[in-house]
Amino acid sequence: MSSRPAAGGGRWVEVDPARVARWVSGFADRHGPPATTPQRYGLLLAAPDGATAELHRPPGAPGAVDLAAFVAAATAPRRIGLLLARKGAVAVGVAEGPDLVVSKVDTRYVQGRTAAGGWSQQRFARRRDNQAKAALGDAAELAVRLLLPEASTLAGLVCGGDRRAVDTVLADRRLAPLAALRDERLLDVPEPRHAVLVAAVGAARAVRVLVRDPEPGPE
Repeated sequence: MSSRPAAGGGRWVEVDPARVARWVSGFADRHGPPATTPQRYGLLLAAPDGATAELHRPPGAPGAVDLAAFVAAATAPRRIGLLLARKGAVAVGVAEGPDLVVSKVDTRYVQGRTAAGGWSQQRFARRRDNQAKAALGDAAELAVRLLLPEASTLAGLVCGGDRRAVDTVLADRRLAPLAALRDERLLDVPEPRHAVLVAAVGAARAVRVLVRDPEPGPE
């Protein structure tokens, strides 16, 4: 389980689907038994002391009217596609539940930045841009070969890395069926490698919870 600050206040907590019921029990112990309301994103828990927790369902999971149905949907095994991309590197995969069953990583050299100025700097910049475009073109081909044939079996597509790189790959018209499955979350991952792809499976399946503590009372 990980935690990070949220824009606008509160904090995001990532919870393994199998631990959601336990997490909610702890929330109730700290803040009192919450009222549960279905929302577009999942469930809203509102505790008597003013604390709230937004349970965002994982990619591909259906909506739920109560906690029991939410947990059942979150823990149900699903096939999820993964596309991680940064300039010069891409990793694609398919996960069945917590297991990565299809994977491929491709790395292509992209010129590093140079401190030189004038025409030399412009020449290096053009070369670097051309290399990056070629690398993302290769990434699209890889997605076509490995992910596109799986599209009809996937409950969702989770992407990670650099948003612009991911957008460029999915802009390939052939990948429209995959783009339609894309989840709104973007995983924050380093340069894609096989170990990074394996670790991304857990982040892709996690239930994201936005927690807001009660407002402090008057002194």
